[in-house]
Amino acid sequence: MAHPLAGKPAPPELLIDVDRLTAAYYEKQPDSQNPEQLVAFGTSGHRGAPEDGSFNELHIRAVTQAICEYRAKAGITGPLFLGKDTHAASVPAERTALEVLAGNGVQVLMQDRFTPTPVISHAIITHNRGKSSRLADGIVVTPSHNPPRDGGFKYNPPHGGPADSDVTDVIQARANDLIKAKGNGIKRLSFEAARSASTTKQHDFLAAYVADLPHVVDLDAIQATRLTLGADPLGGASVDYWERIADDYELDLTVVNPKTDPTFSFMSVDHDGKIRMDCSSPYAMAKLVEMRSSYQVAFGNDPDSDRHGIVTPSAGLMNPNHYLAVAIQYLLTHRKGWKKTAKIGKTLVSSLLIDRVAKDLSRELCEVPVGFKWFVSGLSDGSFCFGGEESAGASFLRLDGSVWTTDKDGIILNLLAAEITAVTGQDPGQHYAELTARLGVPHYTRIDAPATPAEKAKLKKLSPSAVTASELAGEPIVQKLTEAPGNGASIIGRLNSPPTKFWQTEQSAN
Repeated sequence: MAHPLAGKPAPPELLIDVDRLTAAYYEKQPDSQNPEQLVAFGTSGHRGAPEDGSFNELHIRAVTQAICEYRAKAGITGPLFLGKDTHAASVPAERTALEVLAGNGVQVLMQDRFTPTPVISHAIITHNRGKSSRLADGIVVTPSHNPPRDGGFKYNPPHGGPADSDVTDVIQARANDLIKAKGNGIKRLSFEAARSASTTKQHDFLAAYVADLPHVVDLDAIQATRLTLGADPLGGASVDYWERIADDYELDLTVVNPKTDPTFSFMSVDHDGKIRMDCSSPYAMAKLVEMRSSYQVAFGNDPDSDRHGIVTPSAGLMNPNHYLAVAIQYLLTHRKGWKKTAKIGKTLVSSLLIDRVAKDLSRELCEVPVGFKWFVSGLSDGSFCFGGEESAGASFLRLDGSVWTTDKDGIILNLLAAEITAVTGQDPGQHYAELTARLGVPHYTRIDAPATPAEKAKLKKLSPSAVTASELAGEPIVQKLTEAPGNGASIIGRLNSPPTKFWQTEQSAN
């Protein structure tokens, strides 16, 4: 049952005290004997809250030092691209990271504005294309769509995507050793010295990314049809990007909320009574959904812009699974430069409708565990043309079949919704209705529940024999998997901090 405030404007009592949060970031020291206050990398980096002792200055100093040591041992000698989102903890954490990066002599390219996650991935890939030395990597300071009180820190190696566990395990272990040593062994400069260091340079991420967009999305078609578009950055890092895209490509695009505010006071409350900038939530997206008839297509992004949310007059806010199926159907029938052998990548908790679309188009499907890291190599070499997960994260290849990003890109998924409408004359909601009329209607439910570290440890050891139920959601359980069909990797995977239990069920009616 939804919270009484769900979908309503956030009341003052839900807003964070930014000064108190910032003070906690600098003043609170993590307890090295408490596992919940140590560095823990999930599928999207380390996350925590300054006031909980899980995202503080010492955490970021330690993680950044560990990254510096990792990249030195790995022979990564090129620039490190540094970006942040609009969360309150992101500003001080970026400052801390720069101090340590400069203290270790790392060349840092950054921009004095907010920078989306996919833009950092795009910058890494662009810099490294055709190179075998002086490779670049990146850091994004963001907890994604998490509540305003949270902070997050992600590392992307030279492949441009999320770091895999072989990297994050090393960084996590070293960072926690540094925390236990109370920071001894960390090299850093003052912030003023780091800003003026010869290794710290400004880089125009915004111009480079926006200029390259015509190579991944048909912006000419969108411009020619003069579609009316609405974009809601949800107070996130895409705000400057949507304004620049509208101006540079002469689109009839309105940024419906250009505000950035670390309290996110303009948000409507999510399903559980918290402020959460989740562009796949009908409660968080309530204001844009109310405007659905004002635009031919409207869309939102979470604060670091790696997620998308599509709103159409015909369907309102689309379930991410529904839109992924439509996007795949459209791309595979309109991207003539893509190899016919390129696979469709999906996480195992994504809709079975995607399987049916793949079969209908005679294309190979690869089902992998949760986490976008599983799509990195395939997108890099073009063996995957699309990678998507049910949490509204996806990316796809350039028009010529080469790699665009190896991290989720909510900006191009939103622009694709406009392209689909411009080229076909039907919005994605209408396409979904046609798909389900042919392939069946999926019924999908996701449940998230908190789990303790002990429960998380048990989940990692779960075996098929431990599941004694014979039915799920009224349907017989016909198979119990511990490995993903597409690559044989464990489906237990790594859970984001704080850890969660996760169940999914889906039925399809023909």
